Amino acid sequence: METEGGAVRIDAWIWSVRLAKTRSAAAAACRAGHVRLNDERAKPAQTVRPGDEVRVRQEGRERVVVVKRLIRKRVGAPVAVECYEDNSPPPPPREAVAPAGVRDRGAGRPTKRDRREMEQLRGR
Repeated sequence: METEGGAVRIDAWIWSVRLAKTRSAAAAACRAGHVRLNDERAKPAQTVRPGDEVRVRQEGRERVVVVKRLIRKRVGAPVAVECYEDNSPPPPPREAVAPAGVRDRGAGRPTKRDRREMEQLRGR
């Protein structure tokens, strides 16, 4: 599970600590420029060492992690969390506002008056 040599491919490490669902997805993220290693764009075969900072951009948010332990094989989530230190900014708060223009099921088509009220809510 742990490596003695001191270096692991970055795509394999991202996959093994569960920052990506598959190794091919981790490699694709590296090729697309969504992974940075010590503030430089990372290629899939680049090696990662303990103490390195890895930034992974996924689903509109950036994960910033510092490598604590190297592993090659995918492990369970509790063990994976021990392999890095998460310095990611907190996710943005979700808006509690209901989307404008949503009608109750079975209410039929909006009347002209309903349509004008919806447009007014949208700011048109």
